[in-house]
Amino acid sequence: MDRSSVTLERMRSFVRVVERGSLSAVAREEGVGQSTVSRHVAELEAALGASLLNRTTRRLTLTDEGRRFHAEARTILRLVDEATDGVRNAGGGLTGTVRVSCTAALGVRHVCRALFALQDRYPGISIDLSLTDERIDLVREATDVAIRLGPLAESSLQRKAIGRSRRILVASRGYLADHGRPQHPADLSRHLAIRMSNVAGSDTLCLHGPDGTTARIPVGGNLLVDHGLAAREALAEGRGIAAAHVWLVDDLLAAGAIERVLPDHAPEPVPLSILVVPGRIRIKRVRLVVDALAAALTELPGLDRP
Repeated sequence: MDRSSVTLERMRSFVRVVERGSLSAVAREEGVGQSTVSRHVAELEAALGASLLNRTTRRLTLTDEGRRFHAEARTILRLVDEATDGVRNAGGGLTGTVRVSCTAALGVRHVCRALFALQDRYPGISIDLSLTDERIDLVREATDVAIRLGPLAESSLQRKAIGRSRRILVASRGYLADHGRPQHPADLSRHLAIRMSNVAGSDTLCLHGPDGTTARIPVGGNLLVDHGLAAREALAEGRGIAAAHVWLVDDLLAAGAIERVLPDHAPEPVPLSILVVPGRIRIKRVRLVVDALAAALTELPGLDRP
């Protein structure tokens, strides 16, 4: 084996191909041609004297040798990143990119400001912020940190529980003047509801009352949206009643643009967490981002800390 041909560049290409499952996806990610990525993998295999990937027209799978090498290569690349980070820090600078994923409405309303403030303190840190309500695979998408609303499935990702985000029923003054104010949970079935198409069960409001009882109210309406900021706009424009996170509408409440409806009843709070790819938290710039996000999120309006 020619060890000098087992380069970090070839190892990175191989590891990302395994994680993305596609040569073309890695080529787009790295800004090179697919032939370049394919050549990196082929040259690595030649240097090792072993086939690492089984290639078919439809998919790529690891060979036994590829599986073993992939595990070791990931460890080596992580150690290289940590060592590089340590040298940069020792030299007085803190540079590099941290990739963050966050649900769109929370990102626009609150997370962006926290990241801007961090960059003001550490201008060498580049932030690649993806605002999406999809639950992406962090490893597959080469993302370091994700902010997640809702329950989490078991995974190998490191989890930092931030708290539980309270939701309340709200509507504009204009809507309530035109359609009347609900007096009991059952009244909601006769009102227009602003529903979320990307939230399972949004056609039913599950409300907890002051006496510990739970009411399940079927709701309808003529507006279905897939973005929290669109729901916020619809509320302000008097399009209906919605169950909204406090942090999404706190300023509208303070300004009197919207009001609480049935204040003694509320949906179940939603868990809020930060997820980090294992090993990345050891890199100082990633740790700084996680700490900054955690500090900002714990100050969210309507957050119950654990």
